[in-house]
Amino acid sequence: MLIDSHCHLDFECFDHDREQVVERCKRLGIDHIIIPGTQADAWKKQVSLCENYSQLRFAFGLHPYFLNVYHVSHLARLQSLLATYSDKVVGLGEIGLDGVVDVDWPLQVSIFTQQLHVAIEKNLPVILHHRETHNELIRILKKEKFTQGGIVHAFSGSLQQALSYIDLGFKIGVGGGITYQRANKTREAIKRLPLSSLVLETDSPDMPLMGRQGERNSPEYLPEIFKTLLVLRDENKDELMLACTNNVRAALTNL
Repeated sequence: MLIDSHCHLDFECFDHDREQVVERCKRLGIDHIIIPGTQADAWKKQVSLCENYSQLRFAFGLHPYFLNVYHVSHLARLQSLLATYSDKVVGLGEIGLDGVVDVDWPLQVSIFTQQLHVAIEKNLPVILHHRETHNELIRILKKEKFTQGGIVHAFSGSLQQALSYIDLGFKIGVGGGITYQRANKTREAIKRLPLSSLVLETDSPDMPLMGRQGERNSPEYLPEIFKTLLVLRDENKDELMLACTNNVRAALTNL
């Protein structure tokens, strides 16, 4: 049994075959698929999908990519929806900082910090987005005394950076990046991390696996990521699978 801890199955590119994708995942032993939130206008669709498919779970959050359409009312809506769906939502996210996207940096920092405050108030874990921002994220998490933990989505970085997140209570998201031989630093970090820190994800439709470049990624490829992780690690198949599944349950809520 596997859990895809990060998959944007609500995105439009799945509209024509979402039911078939979910069914194939079920046959592959993928027990749950977590759909993180990205922008306010998409939250309603997430809820609707999760009501239609028992395998799906959702989080709500404001992703830094989409902050060019941010409105002050969105934070209020976020707090309201988190309260309304407190028995269903698995966390607050996807939130974070992105050092590459063309979005105002002070705005990113402000919205990220405010969402951390909401997570603290609601006692919720968070799903963290990063891109060339590990040091700043870690600094802010420490400054805000954030202790709810969560998942560092699609981790790519050094062993020391991963251990810093783990010390702050986070699990480390392992995705298709490890299928690329050139990702030496990340593969070495994942190889050496404590078993209790690892969770699996696809980040579908993004982050295609080695050999599938240019294709739509899909949650049904999660077993391929697991096979690569099994090669990198020393644990046997059953031990590793059980740990990755239990770690998601430990990192998030309502699972």
